[in-house]
Amino acid sequence: MSSKKTDVLLNWLISITVIFGFSLTVIFFALSSIKELSIQEKIQYRNQALTTTAIVFLASAAMFNTYYAAKRAQAMQKNAIAAEKNLEIGIQNAKVNQDRLISERFMGAIAQLGHEKVETRTGAIYALERVAQDFSREHWTIMQILTAFVRENAPVQQVRVEQKNPEYQEAAYSGRHRGGSPSTQQLEQNLHEEFPKIRTDIQAALTVIGRRNLLEDPKEQKLDLRNIDIRRADLLGVNLQQADLRGSDLSGADLRGADLSEADLNGAKLVRSNLYETKLLKASLCGANLCWANFNRANLSGANMRSANLSGASLRVTNLQGANLYKANLQQATLKTANLSGAKLFLANLQGAKLGKANLQMTGLIGANLSGANLNGANLSGANLNAAKLHQTEIYFANLSEASLTEADLYQANLIGANLYRATFYQANLTQANLMGANFSEADLSDVKLEGTILTGAKNLELQQIVKALGDRTTRLPDYIEAPTDWRQSS
Repeated sequence: MSSKKTDVLLNWLISITVIFGFSLTVIFFALSSIKELSIQEKIQYRNQALTTTAIVFLASAAMFNTYYAAKRAQAMQKNAIAAEKNLEIGIQNAKVNQDRLISERFMGAIAQLGHEKVETRTGAIYALERVAQDFSREHWTIMQILTAFVRENAPVQQVRVEQKNPEYQEAAYSGRHRGGSPSTQQLEQNLHEEFPKIRTDIQAALTVIGRRNLLEDPKEQKLDLRNIDIRRADLLGVNLQQADLRGSDLSGADLRGADLSEADLNGAKLVRSNLYETKLLKASLCGANLCWANFNRANLSGANMRSANLSGASLRVTNLQGANLYKANLQQATLKTANLSGAKLFLANLQGAKLGKANLQMTGLIGANLSGANLNGANLSGANLNAAKLHQTEIYFANLSEASLTEADLYQANLIGANLYRATFYQANLTQANLMGANFSEADLSDVKLEGTILTGAKNLELQQIVKALGDRTTRLPDYIEAPTDWRQSS
């Protein structure tokens, strides 16, 4: 029912009520004027007439009050509806203005990315960062634009041969020659190589990418920074989790405290980069060139570093627990007090590596080359060193309890004071090795070569162990053990 019809009906009701009340009053006054009535009856009729009139007027007032209250409520409802509509219109206008503002700022910044002046390009990059901060829905689009800007403006000039298939290009990063000697010339070249300074606008883009709000990143999306040349970049504390950096050159970059967990760095180059306390959990560094890099206190737990070149790298107190270092080159690397428990170092090159007090518990070192390495005080309990090369290796006071050294080559190795409890040396070569004061409790020396080996002061060494070994007159046994007859007769 419309408001006009409601008003007409209400007016008619009021009019009928007033007429009805007025008629009753007239009737009562007319009756009170009849002469035959007594004075008391006349007074009674007049009182009734006045009462009826009062009731009629009170009812009319109530009806008027109800009517205007309804009108006020109706007006308020109309105002509320109008306000709601105005609010919706305001929101729509604000959204339109916001979209226009985003579009203006967005397009303006993108247009300036191609400006010839580096200052203008740098300003545009920071303008895009502000847009990403103010308008979250544009966050990932802007990150994609900035990564594309870096890829287009800082590409690696020549993709190296070893980067084409880094996981299986052993020769490219092994640092070995046919004779097994280290490539000294290559190491010296890497150590003294000069790196160019990174462009200001490229650095700005990397800074913005590295400090983005990670919560705005869409799931299953990765930053695409493949094959970029960002040598000497300042990446201090950046967050590049799960970033794709395959084939990129980050040589000399400052990555201290950065988060590269689960990042893909296959075939990347980080020569002399600073990765102090960097997080590289489960990162992939297959075939990466990491010569002379600083990994001190970094977390490389579960990282895949197959065939990676870590020659001369510093990995002091580094966490490499469970890392895959199959065929990795760790020549002259420093791994003092590093945690390599459960790591896979099969066929790895650790020539001259410093592993003093390192944790190599249950580590796989099958066929690894540890010639000239320093393992003093290292924990090698339960480690697998089958067929490993330990020529002239320093293993002072190391813990080799229950380690397996089947067919291992320990020629002239120094194992003074080593704990060899239940260690297996089946067919190992201990020729001219120094085992003074070593603990041989329950060690297996079957078919072990002991020519010229020093065993004086050995602990818990029994005759039955010696009988199974292959020694000669040059073997120096503890005073309490007499050399077997065949040893004494050997030339």
